[in-house]
Amino acid sequence: MHAALVLLALVVGFAAAGPDAFASPYAGAAAVAAHAQQDPVAIRVVALLQFGSAVPLGILAATAFARLHRLGVRVPGPSIGFAGGLTASILLMVSAFCTFLLSRPELTTDPRLALAFSFAAFVTGGVGYATGLGLLIAGMAVPALILRLVPRWLAWAGLVIAALAELTFLSLAIEPLQFLLPIARFGGIAWLIVAGFLFPTDRRDVRERNGAAA
Repeated sequence: MHAALVLLALVVGFAAAGPDAFASPYAGAAAVAAHAQQDPVAIRVVALLQFGSAVPLGILAATAFARLHRLGVRVPGPSIGFAGGLTASILLMVSAFCTFLLSRPELTTDPRLALAFSFAAFVTGGVGYATGLGLLIAGMAVPALILRLVPRWLAWAGLVIAALAELTFLSLAIEPLQFLLPIARFGGIAWLIVAGFLFPTDRRDVRERNGAAA
């Protein structure tokens, strides 16, 4: 349920703001400043919904950690996932704050300052968020695969998405790899939603599922 709220907040935020609410920091200082001054309300709405989506993401990380422990998982995976989920949540909040600052006309009169906020929002909400989300998914997918907590296809899909999410850090030096960012962001959230429905709630569910599969 929390994952669905995260996805809903992100999708509503992007849909409400429209494509004109974003300006790539690579477009240059003048373009970023001009864009920020043109439609500050849309940018502020994006910041609001982005921050709102970070809260249930943190709750999801804690819920996943508790559920894996309830299922008897006593390996580092849940702790790694919890740390990654909190990291993603916090960096998403930081990105939202930087985006909000871009909506303040008294700050965007300086193109260099506007560009700095734009890059900060992009890095924290892009690479930083994706890397943390990848750790969260890996922390869930690895024990799920080993202990057969979910269907194998879902566990393997999680591992692939987690690997792609971790590779997004390379986009800091290799700009063409930025195509990995939306895959990690939206693919990761979609995986969490499906996993939220299919993850067992207790060990009895695991035994029943594995017994039926056998």
